[in-house]
Amino acid sequence: MVTYLYWAAVIALVVLALYAGSRLGSLKMGAIVAAVIFIGGWLAYYFHYEQVFVKRYGGVMRIAVPDGQRHIGATWKEDNLWIENYDPETNQCIFSEYSKGNLLEGRVIIRGCNPLQRGSVPTP
Repeated sequence: MVTYLYWAAVIALVVLALYAGSRLGSLKMGAIVAAVIFIGGWLAYYFHYEQVFVKRYGGVMRIAVPDGQRHIGATWKEDNLWIENYDPETNQCIFSEYSKGNLLEGRVIIRGCNPLQRGSVPTP
C-alpha cells in the first residue's frame, strides 16, 4: 500500500510539473522538470525505499530461487534481506544478501552443508 502511495505522489509531482510548465508558457521546461522528478523518484525507490517499504510497512518484493537450488530460509539484518538456499549438486548452503539497490550484495557459501539430510541431528 505504501508503495502505491509513493508512486502516486511521484506521478502527481510529474503531472504538476507538466501543468505548471504549460501554464507558465514553457512546456519544454516543465517536461524537463517532470523527467528529473520521475528519474529522481525511481532512483530513490530502487536504491533506498524498496526494501524499507517491504520491511517496515508490508510492501511486496519478488525474488526467484536460482535453478537447481532449494530455498531454506530468509531473514532481515537491519535493512538488508538475507536468503539461504541449498544447492544439492555441490552440497553447499548459499547465503545471499539483497541490499538497497543491490549495490553491496554479500554472499556466504558453506561447503559440505546438507540441511536436508535425515539423521544429521541425533535423536534423544
